[in-house]
Amino acid sequence: MTSGPIGLDLAEVSKANAPAAPSPIDEKDKKHLTIVDDSSQSASARKESLVDADGKEYPTVEEIGSLRRVCGSVPWAAYTIAFVELCERFSYYGTTIVFVNFIQNPLPDGSTTGSAGTDGQAGALGLGQRASTGLTTFNSMWAYFMPLVGAYMADQYWGRYKTIQISIFIAILGHILLIISTIPPVLKHPNGAIACFSVGLIIFGIGTGGFKPNISPLIAEQYETKHPRQYIKVQKSGERTIVDPTMTISRIYMYFYMMINIGALIGQIGMVYAEKYVGFWLSFVLPTVLFSFCPFIMFFMKNKYAMRPPTGSVLAKALKLWGFAMRGRWSINPFKTAKNMRADDFWESVKPSRLGAAKPVWMTFDDIWVDEVRRGLKACTVFLWYPIYWLAYNQMINNMVSQAATMELHGAPNDLINNIDPIALVIFIPVCDIFLYPFLERSGIRFTPLKRITWGFGLSSASMIAACVTQYYIYKLGGCGTHPSSKDCPPAPINVWVQTIPYLLIAFSEIFASITGLEYAFTKAPKNMRSVVTAVFLFMSAISYAIGEAFVSLSADPLLVWNYGIISVLAAIAGVGFWAAHHKLDKEEDKLNFIAESSFKGRRHSFGVSNA
Repeated sequence: MTSGPIGLDLAEVSKANAPAAPSPIDEKDKKHLTIVDDSSQSASARKESLVDADGKEYPTVEEIGSLRRVCGSVPWAAYTIAFVELCERFSYYGTTIVFVNFIQNPLPDGSTTGSAGTDGQAGALGLGQRASTGLTTFNSMWAYFMPLVGAYMADQYWGRYKTIQISIFIAILGHILLIISTIPPVLKHPNGAIACFSVGLIIFGIGTGGFKPNISPLIAEQYETKHPRQYIKVQKSGERTIVDPTMTISRIYMYFYMMINIGALIGQIGMVYAEKYVGFWLSFVLPTVLFSFCPFIMFFMKNKYAMRPPTGSVLAKALKLWGFAMRGRWSINPFKTAKNMRADDFWESVKPSRLGAAKPVWMTFDDIWVDEVRRGLKACTVFLWYPIYWLAYNQMINNMVSQAATMELHGAPNDLINNIDPIALVIFIPVCDIFLYPFLERSGIRFTPLKRITWGFGLSSASMIAACVTQYYIYKLGGCGTHPSSKDCPPAPINVWVQTIPYLLIAFSEIFASITGLEYAFTKAPKNMRSVVTAVFLFMSAISYAIGEAFVSLSADPLLVWNYGIISVLAAIAGVGFWAAHHKLDKEEDKLNFIAESSFKGRRHSFGVSNA
């Protein structure tokens, strides 16, 4: 076999650049390539380009290893999906940003809405910091558990578009209940207010869970369905470059994430002032109003979107395939079991072509789908490290908001300061896309997804070190020692904007870890499992919030230094362990991206094989 610089033979490259099997989306756009895939041909013959009937040129294996890679153009329909995400994130973060003050602090004297004016602290229920941390942690955990259900419904029954629309209406119902819990007549009865708030929180989380695992694959599919393969583009300078779908999808997710943070930024800044000067009811009404525009935008754009129909969930079949591959590989020794799972023939031995007549009747897929499942499960093992990363990230949602309240605010609301994070993301995402990543590419440095994720862990650890040092000096310099959150305690003589340091560090970690996680879920999942794999990535946040419940006892004075310090150490250890576990997988990045699309689509749509 003839191998190129990245360890792929010419037949593999030709297969990857040839049109995929017909599908409900691209069958009418199927092109015919002029492909030479005889691995025995001469080196000069192998340099001949792959050209389709319309003259689009595809790279050879030599060109893949030598030409610079660039991004393609983002379809305009993708921007409308990004705007819908902006509205949804405005509604989510604009609402949840005031949860801490609503739950933790009591109603200010003379206020019926929770507003406190310039010098006061907004509040409503007065349940304390541990209650606020526990409830906000539950809300986030619930919102990131429900994507598993939303992904299943999309793959099995409704498709991504319909699931998103239904989820929006469910979330709006939750918003309405949250609004009811904040109106003055209800706030007069704290027990009734917290009951209404809790029910609204649950319904709100169901809607969020159905929305999140489907909106991110939908936006990337707007490009992927039109340009699924690498192709050659000659720049104005005459330089031959490769337009790389993986890089383009990475760019799409960067700006998708930027829109998330624009929505979060506007929502958070606006709503903290609404709670402070008007009341919590306005902080919940305005996000609901903006969110209500989303279903109309998607309805009017429906015919413009590239949409994959539901194929019937293949998750059960993928798990059955894994169980079939595990036959005879189990051991009472867990290390031997893990070693057996990494055996070279683990997946090869269960390919239909290898089994022949011994193939089970439920095995209605082809060899390529086995490769896709392997790749998707590899992505899921990557995600297993994320709970520790999110544990560090989540500190800015609750504990660092409370930390800000113990410092000199100079008129700024304490829950305004964490907007440094989305501001930094809005600024530095374009910087990374326009300057940093192209510079690394021109320098011959492949800043692969797994390398980026490793850097994300390191920066999250550094962020927690900064928060730990800040907390130490609050205890040391404050007038109440290790209890600065006590009632009537004056703020520590530290300017609250010192929190800029941990927020900037966590923002850069998001660029490298969070955005890349969404990208990795999309590019590595089988096409009929994208919502499911994305949901697994999001579910890691739910696990993180569950772990966070164990830290609730540390989320109060005088233990907050230990809280930040322990999480910093855990994030650093996780970063080292992540790279140690996946540095070999990093070397397979190109090979994994070159797997051709399987003809197996699921129970409802399949080509080339029969479906049971």
